[in-house]
Amino acid sequence: MMKMKYLLMKHVGLPTLLFWILSFFTSLLVTLNAQAARLAIVIDDVGYRVHEENKILQMPVAVSIAILPNSPFGRKMAEKAHQQGREILIHLPMAPLSQQPLEKNTLLPAMSREEIDRIIQDAIQKIPHAVGMNNHMGSAMTSDFRGMEKVMQVLSRHHLYFLDSVTIGSTQVTKAAMGTSVPVIRRNVFLDNVQTEAETRHQLNRAIALARKQGSAIAIGHPHPTTVRALQQALAVLPDDIELVTPGMLLNFVSPNKNEQQIARKCIRPQKPEPVPETQLDYLKRVGKALINNVIVDTLSQHIQKLLDAYRNKGR
Repeated sequence: MMKMKYLLMKHVGLPTLLFWILSFFTSLLVTLNAQAARLAIVIDDVGYRVHEENKILQMPVAVSIAILPNSPFGRKMAEKAHQQGREILIHLPMAPLSQQPLEKNTLLPAMSREEIDRIIQDAIQKIPHAVGMNNHMGSAMTSDFRGMEKVMQVLSRHHLYFLDSVTIGSTQVTKAAMGTSVPVIRRNVFLDNVQTEAETRHQLNRAIALARKQGSAIAIGHPHPTTVRALQQALAVLPDDIELVTPGMLLNFVSPNKNEQQIARKCIRPQKPEPVPETQLDYLKRVGKALINNVIVDTLSQHIQKLLDAYRNKGR
């Protein structure tokens, strides 16, 4: 092995050899990144339980928080999270179908656009640095098209995205946002409907599997002690093929020019997307397959083979 290294450096020079090696590993990293599935985790109901919430702020910065605007510690948590570079959402209370105590300034379907505007502006003032919004409860509000249409009209002036918590299957959020500038994304998994560490880990694994299957997934949890402990353990050993991201990184902004979209559809032949690997073994197999057909790897192999052939011929 040492003799081969000497021959390589002698024939091609150390700088060239280092360039080849660097190119190889750069290509490997690009391949790995291209195959990574993206997972966003949002912790709702922030602003009441400082002890647990401070532990959440010790988690990777990609874990985002959604803060209740009228909570006693909401502004404090927003400032601390912003200093970390953590993504912040306004967790805006919206009317549920069930009868239960409501937060102050809960949005109701019958409210006027002016009243909704006042409540949203008040929430923005109370939760600084927010870049998005999601619904707290809201099964009645989010399933009401007219009500959500007014919400989206107001949000379009404040440059916030909306994360639909999907608290009801008949949600009208995406439909209501059509025709506005508000980007909408949807929750895929609730981590802690059952408050045990085992269930939270199970739901997190569901989110990971979903991210592998469709490329990305969004999971929502809450600052329960069991959720905090489960996430502390699980995030420390997150699989290598899972990239932890903020919800904002999953936004797909569509070009506003409809003519450009139509031209693109005519010019680009749609291709069936390659399924995302569901297990780490499948992922590594795909990376290996990609490297076999990699131009840089092939070139490096050819150069090494030529040098070895030249060395053998010289000794004859």
